[in-house]
Amino acid sequence: MAAAKLTTPVESDVSRETSESEQRGGLPPAPEGAFFAELPLDQIIPNRDQPRAIFDEDALRELIDSIKEVGLLQPVVVRQLDEKQFELIMGERRMRASKEAGLTTIPAIVRATEDDRLLLDALLENLHRSQLTPLEEAHAYEQLLKDFNCTHEELAKRVGRSRPQVTNTLRLLKLSPSVQKKVDAGVLSAGHARELLSVEDSTEQDKLAERIIREGLSVRAVEEITHLMRSHPGPAKSTPKPRAGSVTSPALSELAGRLSDRFETRVKVDLGQKKGKIVVEFASVDDLQRILSQLAPDEGSLFSTQSPAKDEKHDDES
Repeated sequence: MAAAKLTTPVESDVSRETSESEQRGGLPPAPEGAFFAELPLDQIIPNRDQPRAIFDEDALRELIDSIKEVGLLQPVVVRQLDEKQFELIMGERRMRASKEAGLTTIPAIVRATEDDRLLLDALLENLHRSQLTPLEEAHAYEQLLKDFNCTHEELAKRVGRSRPQVTNTLRLLKLSPSVQKKVDAGVLSAGHARELLSVEDSTEQDKLAERIIREGLSVRAVEEITHLMRSHPGPAKSTPKPRAGSVTSPALSELAGRLSDRFETRVKVDLGQKKGKIVVEFASVDDLQRILSQLAPDEGSLFSTQSPAKDEKHDDES
């Protein structure tokens, strides 16, 4: 087994994997507390929190050919686990391509990274390169919320996104499994997926997704279809029909969207001739408590001694 050896930065061209904005004619200086090394590939283990699950085969093959021709010119980033083992932080595609190209060692930047930073660092790299699918990004956000025990607002600041952008991305996880697969495969865009979220019945959601693909519908066309579905639900649907005399308008839809962003859940606004209602959905008792803490901060815990089952879907009407 080859031993890791320290190297010094050398001037070189940039790997074809980097974007034009990164082409600066040489290796960047190692950050403080880090160093360059030439590491045996068999001493590097993959990042267990890698958010990216799909790798473009054509792009990977192009990178393999480039490495065979000129070598790997952009180092991967790793952290040291022990004397002979390192864990990848950034650069899984480069590492895969290097193995396929027959390399036994790879240039690397070794730096200290805590466990709870692994996913965040990998996510930020992939977001910077725009290489994550919308669902991969959503799953990564979901894991980061658990790891850091933070709000959508705090997470948005960490990843350099707006809070509505983070919230809307997370909502994609509510899509049916069939639709999620289509989004991951790239046959449905994130815009299509967000419109499909307004279709509550998963069977109808799947049917509309198939129609989008079959007819090549634009996001705007899907928006009009879902609006008609909400205004005129079919007789076979189990969802409640709009009340007689109910009012629908773009202003109400916009209000529902703003409230959904504010409370980080789906909100429906139903206006009749004389009165109306606002329906705020929650996924669990903990989710309900979170929403109530925003509506009435002084209320305290809703269930101090006994909690109902947490796995059911409820509606909170006001």
